[in-house]
Amino acid sequence: MNKLFIVGLGPGSPDTITVGVLEKMKRADKVFLRTEKHPIVSYLKEQEIIFETFDKIYEKSMTFEEVYENIAREIIDIARKYRNVVYAVPGHPHVAEKSVEYILNFCKDCADISVEVIPAVSFIDAIISDLKIDPIYGLKIIDALSLDTQKPDKRCHNIVVQIYDKFVASEAKLKLSEIYGDNYLVTLIKNAGINGRQVIETMPLYLIDRIDWIDYLTSLYIPPVQKIFQEKYDIYDLLEIMRILRSEKGCPWDKEQTHQSLEKYLVEESYELIDAIEKESEDKMAEELGDVLLQVVFHSQIAKERGTFNFCDVVDGICKKMIWRHPHVFGTEELKTSKAVLEKWDELKREEKDLNSYTEVLKDVPKHMPALIRSYKVQEKAAKVGFDWERVEDAISKVYEELEELKEVYKGKDKEKIIEEVGDLIFAVVNVARFLDVEPESATHNTVEKFIKRFEYIEKTAAKNGQKLDEMTLDDMDKLWNEAKMNKFDKKNEK
Repeated sequence: MNKLFIVGLGPGSPDTITVGVLEKMKRADKVFLRTEKHPIVSYLKEQEIIFETFDKIYEKSMTFEEVYENIAREIIDIARKYRNVVYAVPGHPHVAEKSVEYILNFCKDCADISVEVIPAVSFIDAIISDLKIDPIYGLKIIDALSLDTQKPDKRCHNIVVQIYDKFVASEAKLKLSEIYGDNYLVTLIKNAGINGRQVIETMPLYLIDRIDWIDYLTSLYIPPVQKIFQEKYDIYDLLEIMRILRSEKGCPWDKEQTHQSLEKYLVEESYELIDAIEKESEDKMAEELGDVLLQVVFHSQIAKERGTFNFCDVVDGICKKMIWRHPHVFGTEELKTSKAVLEKWDELKREEKDLNSYTEVLKDVPKHMPALIRSYKVQEKAAKVGFDWERVEDAISKVYEELEELKEVYKGKDKEKIIEEVGDLIFAVVNVARFLDVEPESATHNTVEKFIKRFEYIEKTAAKNGQKLDEMTLDDMDKLWNEAKMNKFDKKNEK
């Protein structure tokens, strides 16, 4: 059986290459280096080691992934032709070496090749030594080309490898600035572990792509964030801030709050968010979304203290729900239209909540939801089983019927009956809105805004005429109201 030895050349200093690796290279039938661009190469030549490289593949391939896959396939072909082949890579074969990963995967089913990996000092070891970092406090190693999927951890040491050039540095800077901010101090290090040739420079993050000496032996070190005041915060900072506020030395008001006392704030913050959305103010939306998120974190911290659930449970639950309710995305089911998706959503929701009757489905609509929205949803769910008018005209007739019933009782003394008939009338109007695909809550809000604008016109016009509202007759105000209806203040005339 032919043997393929995958060896590490260390970070670049002759002091770090092992005797075992040198012996393997001297005895091999063929020696291949992934690249000649490594400081140890001159030393190998001094040792009269004959080798070839795969640098030509870099020139022919379009992406690094393609480079590493092509190298892996070629070295396996070579190993099939010679009994003893050495493939040498910079650093440690198992540290940031994609070509080695490909080789090991391809060779899983190779009965004719025996693969052995010879370890070495990695450039990570060299960086740790040069920067005097103790990894016991946490260390994350990230490929600069994979920052879209590999995220740094602000609470430990991070080393971003493969900062090949200014372009890679620039791309890394943009992604990292979203996490740390532009001015966070980081360290670029080149030629780690090579005595007398190391270049180590600390600077604000925004400067890293302006450094001229960056090359293929450059990495970026990001220290842990250890202070409460930062340029950029993340969800874990918010969780910690809330823990502190609720702690013994925290805020008296925050410590007093309960799930029940916070109910009104969640409602208020939600409406403020809706207001920002309606005003199309994205800066305000970001602020109000933060306020809503704070309520989620607040409730989660209270629950954590009670031992019932925590924020991670909240996130875990919603992730599982989204995956479960989207079988057409995360499973094998095919749903081609939005209508089919919504029908499947309702089916899965009934299954999750064990709703075994249509009445239970109606009862599941929350009681504390705004009445117009709740009415709309209850009618909508009843309509799905055929309990509905056939035409909008029938729904409109029901409005007139309910109005007549209200007229019969509104002068009486039975307050409960009056409340009942007013409710029936509003419910009937909501039904008409549903038939016309109009959100009754939004429509009513629009009417309120229109009322305020017309009232503003009355007040301002009266003031121009030297009149006070409380001194005017209803006929006088009604005249101005009719003027307002024809005025540009009406939304339908605003252009």
